[in-house]
Amino acid sequence: MRGKDHETSGPAAPAPAARRKIAIVLFNLGGPDRPEAIKPFLLNLFRDPAILRVPFFVRPFLARTIARARTAPATANYALLGGKSPLLGLTREQAVALEAALPDMEARCFIAMRYWHPFSLEAARAVKAWGPDEVILLPLYPQFSTTTTGSSVTAWRDAAVRVGLAAHTTTVCCYPIDPAYTAATALLVKAAYEQARATLDPGVPLRVLFSAHGLPEVIIQGGDPYQWQIERTVAAVLSAWGATVDYAICYQSRATPQKWIGPSTDEEVERAAHDRTAVLVVPIAFVSEHTETLVELDVEYRDLALKLNVPGYFRVPTQNADPGFIASLAGLVQRAIDCGPGLCSGVGGRLCRIEHGACPFGAGNHG
Repeated sequence: MRGKDHETSGPAAPAPAARRKIAIVLFNLGGPDRPEAIKPFLLNLFRDPAILRVPFFVRPFLARTIARARTAPATANYALLGGKSPLLGLTREQAVALEAALPDMEARCFIAMRYWHPFSLEAARAVKAWGPDEVILLPLYPQFSTTTTGSSVTAWRDAAVRVGLAAHTTTVCCYPIDPAYTAATALLVKAAYEQARATLDPGVPLRVLFSAHGLPEVIIQGGDPYQWQIERTVAAVLSAWGATVDYAICYQSRATPQKWIGPSTDEEVERAAHDRTAVLVVPIAFVSEHTETLVELDVEYRDLALKLNVPGYFRVPTQNADPGFIASLAGLVQRAIDCGPGLCSGVGGRLCRIEHGACPFGAGNHG
């Protein structure tokens, strides 16, 4: 342990959090803000090497091909939402609520979307202009993946260098089993379950489907901890809920021809039809409503359930600006400040197992 004589010879200790300016950068996917933005949004998505893992000289051509094929169905989906994604507006609501939940510090939230405005470069410029003493990078992805948080962190670092932003920075890599986050989620699931159960005939069983965005198997096999963290989140939510229920974990939103992790959500809806059980779908990897919840879950899978005569189809809302969820984010911010500059998970240090080589903590200690 360093003595006081050594401490005074180094840089001055940072001022208490209450007197420091804390910039909180919220990472999210982003979404088109008008119909004309749908195709360029898709191009940005599939040009990302973290998403489309093919040789760099093939990626531009393949990205254009996939984006071209997906533009028409995506346009139809966004038309159901008024021609644009609600994600930015909802993220702004979360930002305002989070600032209000941190009254003891001078905190301001900035939004950095990955594939549409405001991009990381726009956010980095705004952060630099504000002049914070410390920056907290807080993903609105509870579970870490190289395709989401990993990609956003890379984009942020590039943007910070471009604008010359120099500030102590702490990255929250994940919080899949954070007690406040999982407790808040459990309350939403419990309320929806009780409402669904009250609607159904007592003789009809009810199965909970925890549906997360899928990934190609090759990414998981490469050491990405996302699927394992999803499983940890589900276990933690069930524990916080305290109920013994029939449940399954499934994955949605397949976007490329590769083999993706499963079972798929549509397969689970089909299994529910076979078993004559109603389903309550929980969007376990999303904390804001967007096309994959409002269209894919609420329209496409609901239509499939009706077609297959599933005896009941219900869906848990995402957290959005739910007070319990916002309180969990505020707790993560405080924990990140306490961790100091560098990398911090929802448990402080490394959460992932040793086989998860894509964990941002690298080959260090594992849980």
